[in-house]
Amino acid sequence: MRNFQAGTFKTHHHNKDFEYKSFIPNGINKDFDYRNNKIYNILTKAERLLGQLNAYSALIPDIDFFIIMLVRKEAIKSSRIEGTQTEIDEIILPIENIQPEKLADWQEVNNYIKAIDYAIDKLKDLPLCMRLLNSTHEILLTGVRGNSKQPGEIRKSQYWIGGSSIESATFIPPHYAELPQLLSDLESFWHNTAFNIPELIKIAISHYQFETIHPYLDGNGRIGRLLITLQFVDYKILDRPTLYISDFFERNKGNYYDALTIVRQNNDLEQWITFFLSGVIETAKNSSKTFKRIIELRKMYESKILQFGRLAENGGKLLLNMFSLPIITVKQASEFLNVSYNAANRLLNLFLEKGMVNVWLGKHKERRFVLNEYLALFN
Repeated sequence: MRNFQAGTFKTHHHNKDFEYKSFIPNGINKDFDYRNNKIYNILTKAERLLGQLNAYSALIPDIDFFIIMLVRKEAIKSSRIEGTQTEIDEIILPIENIQPEKLADWQEVNNYIKAIDYAIDKLKDLPLCMRLLNSTHEILLTGVRGNSKQPGEIRKSQYWIGGSSIESATFIPPHYAELPQLLSDLESFWHNTAFNIPELIKIAISHYQFETIHPYLDGNGRIGRLLITLQFVDYKILDRPTLYISDFFERNKGNYYDALTIVRQNNDLEQWITFFLSGVIETAKNSSKTFKRIIELRKMYESKILQFGRLAENGGKLLLNMFSLPIITVKQASEFLNVSYNAANRLLNLFLEKGMVNVWLGKHKERRFVLNEYLALFN
């Protein structure tokens, strides 16, 4: 990576007395000499921890119920990098329980959850491609603040980052005329097997390049972070989509932006790859810890449910449902189990007696039962 050249600046005339320089990244669909001890050591560690995470996820029956919570957390953290303020308990609550001033944020995060679910599902039939990202982008921005920013379409105008106008911008990505060629190079890189580049390094370089190209008028950060998860699945590094890195980026937000900027300013790709891999290591460790804790909690919950006698079967069903919806009303429980309100109420009160849930009083004094120890794992 010592010979890496990030790209060049191109001068454009904005009007007769102002010119600006846009940054045009060089294509990345080529071989990279990544072989140095520092990267090799951190890469080996990351691969080992991802192997462990895969092993954990294989141990967990019904893992999709838990992945729903991981997806919610990713949507919250990735959106928070862009300034939204939504908590995990709010995203589980229905729209009528959200305070008016928090509604716009809530809708954005909900769109992001839909976008993640859609993209992961689509990968079963489609290879990773810009077409898939465009349709995901459309879901992300439709009906929310970015609605006027051409959802689902590659930008057709110059874009800049930072500053109130192009004159005061901190970064100006490539002119829109350059995008078709740059995106085609990026797509080729995703699927090129001629070069022996480890997939984790490929994912790191792809994220940097996607953010530098900035193909959309809005939502580039969120789609670029979603791209990371999609590549993990597409390259079969993970059997299930169990690794979401935005929590690491959000906690190290300054370093995240700096590491991307340093590549463009100093041609230093190595520091970005090292930062990215350290994020993979920390996230894989934390995800494995979460799964280990889920296995322990589940055992404890199930041993308590065994004491419910003839209500144990429905108790088990309700528990499984609460793993994907850990805040629930009696009405929701009765609908889900297809039992009377009173029967559902009796069951949830057993959960309460055994210390499995807490009770929250909602807006309209409606009781909500919270699988609190489980929910805390994602907070």
